[in-house]
Amino acid sequence: MRIFFLITIFFITTLPLSFCQEEDLLSLLGEEKTTDYTNASFKTNRVINLHSLESTAYGVLDFKINHRFNPLNNGFYDLFGLDGANIRFGLDYGLSDVMTIGVGRSSFEKTYDSFFKYKFLRQSTGKRNMPITAAVLFSSAINTLRWSNPDRINYFSSRLAYTSQLIIGRKFNESFSLQLSPTMVHRNLVSTNIEKNDVYALGIGTRMKINKRVAVNCEYVYLKPNQVSNNIKNSLSLGLDIETGGHVFQLHFSNSRSMIEKGFIAETTGSWNTSLDGIHFGFNISRVFTLKSKKVD
Repeated sequence: MRIFFLITIFFITTLPLSFCQEEDLLSLLGEEKTTDYTNASFKTNRVINLHSLESTAYGVLDFKINHRFNPLNNGFYDLFGLDGANIRFGLDYGLSDVMTIGVGRSSFEKTYDSFFKYKFLRQSTGKRNMPITAAVLFSSAINTLRWSNPDRINYFSSRLAYTSQLIIGRKFNESFSLQLSPTMVHRNLVSTNIEKNDVYALGIGTRMKINKRVAVNCEYVYLKPNQVSNNIKNSLSLGLDIETGGHVFQLHFSNSRSMIEKGFIAETTGSWNTSLDGIHFGFNISRVFTLKSKKVD
């Protein structure tokens, strides 16, 4: 995993140099070109649980409602999980076209979370040729459940968890996008001695566009072995994006209950087995509001 991080950083820092030579040649020839940036690699700034290559546009407020219902294997007793749900409400705001901040609150473990996301490379053609998009994500989470044992000494820092993530990807054509998300999750407090405070993982997200308004998304998070307890599984989610005007509906199935990095990366317990033990149906709804418009000279 460390080698992967080093190769990724080297790749990102050296890749733009190869394209500077082409730009210098064009300037010598007196040719003027414009830069065309690639957009809509994914329909929203989430694949399903993972953050996607996309950022919230400047001056836009994105209100998100995320649901994960109870497990399917409970059957008709709770209508295949529909009797109960974990919910997250979130607000994402575009400080610029490449910089996004956000906050949210989840019913799962009564968690408050926040994030900062910066896109430092943008896939483009024309004057500036860049074959990939790359961004960094930093997030934090606070568990506000009451202490299980209030009589012992409990520290506020034990409630905190942090995530650092690099997102690298490309929109190969109008139908297909792929991204990789090397990630480190740090938890100040873990449940058992065999668990690590620092958890390393690699997320993979894809999007296959079916038509103008519908796309199929898939994401998988691979955990480096021997970091968590044996009952923790790799997160796998399959979903469908449906765009209707100002709304985007994401319908999906996932073995993760939590909708923040600390939970779905390091604490997933559901299993994609024949009994669908711990598989949750869920949805994300995104509604955007333009609060500021760009100034045009």
